[in-house]
Amino acid sequence: MFLDYFALGVLIFVVITLFYGIIAIHDIPHLIAESRNHPHQDAIHIAGWVSLFTLHAIWPFLFIWATLYREDRGWGIRQDGKLPTQVEASVQIARLHARIAELEGQVSTREAV
Repeated sequence: MFLDYFALGVLIFVVITLFYGIIAIHDIPHLIAESRNHPHQDAIHIAGWVSLFTLHAIWPFLFIWATLYREDRGWGIRQDGKLPTQVEASVQIARLHARIAELEGQVSTREAV
């Protein structure tokens, strides 16, 4: 008799633990999005709840979506993995302006001929 009630208690404990575990797992992408200050964190949170009804079929995509964005670099990153510094960006802009001026000079000399 005691073992029947003990087994029932263990069964109830396991069901409750699994229930809360699944809810905690489904919320991981939202927590990542919150920590990264993701611009779509509300959509990720709602899609996480929808993934409960799809048996977490879309959960991997939510995880990827949440981890793609970082507040310090946005959506992208350079090939070498480093962020461009302000000085480096200014030098690159100056080079582009010089190249545009050179090309405009070539166009104007061709039009004159």
